[in-house]
Amino acid sequence: MRAWIVTLLLSGAIFCLISCSPNQSPDEIRRKTAEDTAALKRDSKAVAEGVRDGLSGKKSVDLNKASRDDLSGLPGISPEKADRMIAERPYASTHQLVTRHVLSEEQYAQIQDRVVVTR
Repeated sequence: MRAWIVTLLLSGAIFCLISCSPNQSPDEIRRKTAEDTAALKRDSKAVAEGVRDGLSGKKSVDLNKASRDDLSGLPGISPEKADRMIAERPYASTHQLVTRHVLSEEQYAQIQDRVVVTR
């Protein structure tokens, strides 16, 4: 997987160099290349995380929008617990499951990487 990321980074760097205008100064080219490389690094990390999540079979569940079935599909979440999670909506953060006493810290730890909150 690291080879894939390195290839992506090198491809982006080459693209940046090719797309540079011949009228740019070396300092402008260096600055633009640094900016593009930073953006490519950020995007590559997101792509790598997406690939990892896809390969692991884990999907994120939005606490404010998920159905009862989606919530009860999370590890350790019963249909009754899913109903309680729905009743406590809306959430501003995933940790509110704990602060609102819907889940214990231990139960939350089992699902924290699989839940998100959107508004």
